[in-house]
Amino acid sequence: MTAMSLSSNPHKESAVRFSLLYKVLLASLLCALLIVPVSMDDQFVYHIFITICIFAALSSAWNIVGGFAGQLSLGHTIFYGIGSYAGIILMNLGVSPWIGLFVGAAVSVVVAIAISYPCFRLKGPFFALATIAFLEVFRALALHWKEFTGGATGAMIPLKIGLEWMVFQERLPQLLIAFGLVLLTLIVSWWIHSHRIGFYLIATRERESAANAAGVNTVKVRLIAVAVSAALTSLVGTFHAIYLSFIEPAAAFSLTTSIQIVMFALVGGLGTVVGPLLGAVILVPISELARGWLGAHAAGLHGFVYGLVLMLVALFMPSGLMGLLPRGKPQTSDDPQVDRPGVSATSAPAAVPVESKAEIMRVEHLEKSFGGLRVTNNVSFNLREGEILGLIGPNGAGKTTLFNQLSGFLAPDSGSVSVRDRDGVWRNPSTPADFAAIGIGRTFQIAQPFAAMTVEENIMVGAFHRFADVREAREVARETADRMQLGPWLHAEARGLTVGGLKRLEVARVLAMKPRILLLDEVMAGINQTDVRRAIDLILKVRDGGVSIIAIEHVMQAVMSLSDRVIVLNSGVIIAEGAPREVVKDPTVVEAYLGKEFADAQA
Repeated sequence: MTAMSLSSNPHKESAVRFSLLYKVLLASLLCALLIVPVSMDDQFVYHIFITICIFAALSSAWNIVGGFAGQLSLGHTIFYGIGSYAGIILMNLGVSPWIGLFVGAAVSVVVAIAISYPCFRLKGPFFALATIAFLEVFRALALHWKEFTGGATGAMIPLKIGLEWMVFQERLPQLLIAFGLVLLTLIVSWWIHSHRIGFYLIATRERESAANAAGVNTVKVRLIAVAVSAALTSLVGTFHAIYLSFIEPAAAFSLTTSIQIVMFALVGGLGTVVGPLLGAVILVPISELARGWLGAHAAGLHGFVYGLVLMLVALFMPSGLMGLLPRGKPQTSDDPQVDRPGVSATSAPAAVPVESKAEIMRVEHLEKSFGGLRVTNNVSFNLREGEILGLIGPNGAGKTTLFNQLSGFLAPDSGSVSVRDRDGVWRNPSTPADFAAIGIGRTFQIAQPFAAMTVEENIMVGAFHRFADVREAREVARETADRMQLGPWLHAEARGLTVGGLKRLEVARVLAMKPRILLLDEVMAGINQTDVRRAIDLILKVRDGGVSIIAIEHVMQAVMSLSDRVIVLNSGVIIAEGAPREVVKDPTVVEAYLGKEFADAQA
């Protein structure tokens, strides 16, 4: 039965195969890190593998911020330097570097949060430039505080041999410590990647606005990621300084080392657990062997090697070496037509008169201007339980701006949005997280999938808003995917869905949040007539499940079939409100939006 189910779903079969290859590769690399140097019993080989472990751990720690969260930190050796100096300074004071490990990590966490919180406001290359600037600041401080760091001449560790001081005459204990550090970073990375925070980080990296709409506190999860990454980086920095027995500012706070750390993750596979380890296993030996064989003649050769490898990877393997593992081809054809019992597109919108139901949202006197342009002008309306409220109007009427105010993405200049909570109390949320918490979910005019995630993982991001456990979120995602007729593509990457599939995926992600109010922004734009009819049926099912809906829509077939009530917006002002067939006959609406041809056709 298992074989039959797998063969009937090639995406699931590919996902299972990829997971197995992933685990086999990771186990093989970890075993090689210990078996090869021990079996060869050569001091230089030991050094190479200790260096591999150190840089694999540093790259894995960086990958939590740079790969999972998508924050290109090029000044990450700030935390390496803090850990290095913490270990050596405390050791010179007679304190074991085992304690220095945690002192440096604690300081690094504080510094990471202090630096990152303001820098997260920067976008694109400006964040990376800011981290480089902070790196230079710390290097300058290390040069200035000579009494602590030794200044430009650096600092050496006292000659104290023994486990307490992390100094040994043999290489094997140092290899075991380095291996323990890389194992620790991999375990932490794997845990983050496979739990809710990992999904949130990737969602934030892919589409921050969509993540906000799903109730993700993007700043908070990024701060958690940078704090964990800084602590791990500092731990490795402490050990590496003791291993080298010497540290100086240019090496401790080195931009070159930061770039090397990033390089290993890029070559191996950015945003994957195994990628940084794989990149270090391949690149470090090449560089170290070239230095050993060529000596002084190879000065700077490692930079040439790294540059050449990076260029080849960028040209031929943009997803890194991990991208070579088979994950299955994304779906590019039309989604399957799945016949399911449901409400016909011509069904009546509601069995119980909407007017008799309680209000769930009140919008009062919303005003919003951009410069001298008034986009919403004294907009007021209400929404009742189980109602589908259509919002129509010409392009530029202010519909999406209104939606942004109804979901916390844009604060009105004046006016208010009130929502009746589950306990019956009226509340005034302000941020996207507040709106999500109170039960308001929204889609976007242009579908915003988390492209690097599967269909199932996309929907799980929404499900995590109510269900913290991964298994529960996965079950909710699968049930929601089945409702939205996305079941056959659960294990396919979202980037491969058709336009209709992407629209349904976005609705599914919001429905997994278990919203009470659903804001649909042109979910039928750009899809064919067959998908329009299917979308109408699905929206009616959602309404019948107890969800109130406000829908921006240009497809008049959908507006007429779905809406209990229609509001027409023009130049930021409500010009008509009422039953669909009455509104479309209003001369003001015809002139502003529908056109005389439509009025003649209705006559």
